[in-house]
Amino acid sequence: MTTTATEPIQTRVRELGERLGRIVAISDETLESVLVALFAGGHALIEGVPGIGKTLLARTLARCVDCEFRRIQFTNDLMPSDVVGAQVWRAGSGVFEFVPGPLFANIVLADEINRTSPRTLSCLLEAMENGLVTVEGHAHQLADPFLVLATRNPIEFHGTFPVPEAALDRFLLRIELGYPSADRELALYRGESPESLLGLLEPVIDRATLRRAIDRTRRIGVAEPVARYALRVVEATRRDDTLLLGASPRAAMSWLAAARARAFLHGRDFVLPDDLKRLAVAVLAHRLVRKDGGPSAETVEQTIAREPVGL
Repeated sequence: MTTTATEPIQTRVRELGERLGRIVAISDETLESVLVALFAGGHALIEGVPGIGKTLLARTLARCVDCEFRRIQFTNDLMPSDVVGAQVWRAGSGVFEFVPGPLFANIVLADEINRTSPRTLSCLLEAMENGLVTVEGHAHQLADPFLVLATRNPIEFHGTFPVPEAALDRFLLRIELGYPSADRELALYRGESPESLLGLLEPVIDRATLRRAIDRTRRIGVAEPVARYALRVVEATRRDDTLLLGASPRAAMSWLAAARARAFLHGRDFVLPDDLKRLAVAVLAHRLVRKDGGPSAETVEQTIAREPVGL
């Protein structure tokens, strides 16, 4: 990745980050995680209490990227056909025609995924896993690029379904959206409404540029010592007596894919151990299962602290 080839896209990436930060009151770390998901071509689960900007964050990102955007409000009565589409009989032509659902977009906001039935959720998971959906035995390719930003309220349980570990594993990152700092919240109170600012936004990156950036990100190299460090960490989780389920090989590959995207954001064509450390909790914690059922973020942090880089 030469400086000449990288500079234009890096300028756009910086502008994209600045615009997101102006509209949504989030930390720099959270902003970086969102951009990592975008340029890694992965999916992100955004968790947080109501009213802190989960939906606004997804809408702002979609507005800054010149791609097709759809929102799906997941509810108890949502059917698979409401998500993926259905075969519709056309009397004029005498044939069934496939009518695509809202999943056929570049950026899809899946709001409150834990409110839908396992059957409907499985349709979303197939799309996230394979980039296609199957209707009446026929496979239909989804858009390229295809990014799902799903939201979940972690404190509300009435009328919700548990999201199984296999479903969580489909998300490249789990992003916890907390309350903004006092300064940023005060600026939010005194400034213009985020909704009015959102309406004024113009796209920063078009679809073709995003596709090239994702392809470039996937070609970023990972040196063997860095890969061995990742292997030592995931193996340590498998030996951890407090865990029922450690990190799988797919979890490690997702971790490295996210690290490549972070290297891209910082203008590098190689991955550093620091890229892995910064993204360890976001990528690994939701894939681990503790024996006591508690959160795994602290377990990941302790593992990272114990395991030397040893390059």
